[in-house]
Amino acid sequence: MPSKILIVDDEPDLLSMVDVHLRRAGFETVKAGSGGEALRWAGEAKPDLILLDIMLPDLPGTEVCRLLRHDPNTRNTPVIFLTARGEEADRIRGLELGADDYVLKTAGMRELVLRVQAVLRRASERSVETDRQLFGDLELDVPAHRVWVSGTEVNLTALEFRLLRTLMERRGRVQTRETLLEDVWGISADVTTRTVDTHVKRLREKLQAADRYIETVRGVGYRFSEEPD
Repeated sequence: MPSKILIVDDEPDLLSMVDVHLRRAGFETVKAGSGGEALRWAGEAKPDLILLDIMLPDLPGTEVCRLLRHDPNTRNTPVIFLTARGEEADRIRGLELGADDYVLKTAGMRELVLRVQAVLRRASERSVETDRQLFGDLELDVPAHRVWVSGTEVNLTALEFRLLRTLMERRGRVQTRETLLEDVWGISADVTTRTVDTHVKRLREKLQAADRYIETVRGVGYRFSEEPD
């Protein structure tokens, strides 16, 4: 079955152009012109990926993304922001909300299709995992994207889960901020690595007692403990 893409944009011409190119690339598409419509279709159509404009007439795309990430049915659905705004602060905000990528409207349609394919590929690779990972007080159910600390479930965003899983699978090895940005966010761009620090801080707060497993290597990056205690 072809992957289903929900395209959300209030510019009819751009919406139509993106729709045509994605269909030519073999995707099934659903279109929405507002944030409310996007949330409705996200629940009804169950898309494999959402292309989301930031500037919408009713709800900002950032708010739509936040609502998607708090809904268990769409928490792990990949989101790519499609926007005319290229300021660094906007890109950081989008990534911090859990977006999987950030594409400017000035980018060519070929690049957009490639970015969609790359995000879907990473999502597919994650979905085939079937194992549970145990580490001291931590338990990860990889396919379900669920985490427990000392038996109590912790609610992580999809991006926070990927960050924790990446660090945990590479325990004992230092991960630079640049490496995490590329491997967790899936981008190699000029986005400041401060967004990595922000996410690590939030992840530690949610892990509570298990935050001790994530070590800061000053001037370099982060390392997950090699042994639980």
